[in-house]
Amino acid sequence: MDALPLKEEVQLDFASKVTSTFESQPCGVMHACGHDVHTSVLMGVAQVLSENRSEICGSVKFIFQPAEEKPPKGETGGAQLMVEEGVLSDPSPVDAIFGLHVASMLHSHVVGYRPGPMMASGDVFEVQIIGKQTHAGFPWSGIDPIVTSAHTITALQSIISRQTDITASPSILSISTVHGGNRDNIIPQSVKFSGTLRTFSETTRSDIQQKLTDTCTCTARASGATAQVEWRRGYDVTINDEKLSKWSDGILRKYTGDENVKIIPLVCASEDFSYYQKKIPGFFFFVGCLSEGVDPKNAAPNHSPLFYVDEKCIPLCVKLMTALAVSYLKEKSENTTARL
Repeated sequence: MDALPLKEEVQLDFASKVTSTFESQPCGVMHACGHDVHTSVLMGVAQVLSENRSEICGSVKFIFQPAEEKPPKGETGGAQLMVEEGVLSDPSPVDAIFGLHVASMLHSHVVGYRPGPMMASGDVFEVQIIGKQTHAGFPWSGIDPIVTSAHTITALQSIISRQTDITASPSILSISTVHGGNRDNIIPQSVKFSGTLRTFSETTRSDIQQKLTDTCTCTARASGATAQVEWRRGYDVTINDEKLSKWSDGILRKYTGDENVKIIPLVCASEDFSYYQKKIPGFFFFVGCLSEGVDPKNAAPNHSPLFYVDEKCIPLCVKLMTALAVSYLKEKSENTTARL
């Protein structure tokens, strides 16, 4: 479930040898973000709870969600689609939701989370600078979209560094692709570049989006060119419910020890678990999958062809998810009985 278009380079007997195509390009197929582990963990939790039904004071819904890594272009999927199709309401309303993700930044006995905003929103922008094609020896007879794009990309760097209060809400604006031209003696008609915006608040998110659009439009106009800006809204900020986080912290510490529960820094990756959290209280946390003795600074990150999971983390993941579900339902039942 949710493999990535990477050729696996980890030396394991069961390393993926599968090949496929992604956006018309040949590629490998690799579980480079741990979604195979997540599926195994949830199957384990389901087995444990099904064998101990008499001890469960309520109902538990297991969500095996595809396409967190985003569905193919032109298709819908992931948490947003599952919410729209009633996963949190059919056949009965869900009161709270718990989710975990393995992470190579933590050792396999360590758990990390953050109350409130934890993971960034992630939006994509595509910009086309349109000039006037001409011979490269006579640049004055055209409008150079390459130079204009260079000015625009440089101007965009000041949005975060000079126009955004990063003490209130950290943000990242990155240009990751630039495409333009095909011959050394032709100034092209247009240049395209794209990138991503990561923020931790909706106010900052919309403010930077508008500033980027204005900067591209005005900088292009100053050079006689035009700019077309397209935004593709990605996942929202993953926000752990404060009350549920405080309660969950106690469960995590009970089963892992105080020294193994860490409050982690903000994470600039994005996660569609946020769609569930917009509807009901949710708690999302990381469980380390890094082998003991390996320096986290040298560990291959998620989405790397060298990403590796120390399978010792799997029993801990099963234990924690089981404990969170059973403990939550037990406490809810006791509190309900007390009120009656």
